Amino acid sequence: MPDVVFHVPRSWLTFGGEGLRPIYLRLIKGLDARGRSYEVTILDRDTLAETVEANTGIHVVHHGRFPHPRVLNADVAYVYPFWNFDPKGIRAFSSIADKAFPQGDIDPEIARPFFRRVRKRIVDARTSRYAQPEQVSTFTDVRAAIFLQSEGHRVVGETCYLNRWEMVTGVCEAVDGPVVVKPHPRDKDPETADMLRDLQDRFPHLSVNEGNIHDLIHAADRVVTINSAVGIEAYLHRKPVTLCGQSDFHHIADVARDRNGLQSILLHEPRKRAYDKFIWWYFGDQCLNGSAPELVERFCNRCGF
Repeated sequence: MPDVVFHVPRSWLTFGGEGLRPIYLRLIKGLDARGRSYEVTILDRDTLAETVEANTGIHVVHHGRFPHPRVLNADVAYVYPFWNFDPKGIRAFSSIADKAFPQGDIDPEIARPFFRRVRKRIVDARTSRYAQPEQVSTFTDVRAAIFLQSEGHRVVGETCYLNRWEMVTGVCEAVDGPVVVKPHPRDKDPETADMLRDLQDRFPHLSVNEGNIHDLIHAADRVVTINSAVGIEAYLHRKPVTLCGQSDFHHIADVARDRNGLQSILLHEPRKRAYDKFIWWYFGDQCLNGSAPELVERFCNRCGF
């Protein structure tokens, strides 16, 4: 039996495996060099449980959410080239959510330059997971910036403590200054636009903007979202974040589990956060860097080799 089985989408194997992501190609090459056997197979979620039980090796499941001690669920962890290889799930479902953030044990001389490198690549370059307008948007006195997610493109509902409209209404009721909401770039549902217009009629201090995400974060006193990757980007801006849903990067955020909790958070001054240490711990320690020289070694450690 192979030591590692990579379960990947069928489309990746159409042309002899040329569609495999670079990180998987690096891992395969590294396993080969170490004399470890491997297999690349088409991911079948319906039979995955039986396959894992039948093969006692390590199973890497792309875009997985299959908790098992011999499974590493893999995908990009919000910011490329950092990846989850996690026994519980990816992103909001990863085991990082259950871990304590060891702030006092992290060397700031390691964390600070790491933070600066990631910030330069994301914030200074004004890039995000989805394409952003190049034009610079200017804002003044934004008390809170709300970022919506595309509920039609991925499972969001099961991770929500508040739904998006409870979140927006709660912020508008608690904040007495300008509130700006940015819809998700992939959300073209006319009902979303209709609902936002209705909310603007109810709350004159609410505006809608589709400009570059970094301009809005930069201008805002705080960021509110359910569990979007924008929370990570806000950390890179050193801005306080309020999450209204399940997340694996909640450790330095405020988490609202109901409308009263959200409004209570917004009525208090944000506490100080160790943004640099957290970014290093989450990406540098808990995730694997697909471009790092030590990628294969760290992957093998997670496999128990």
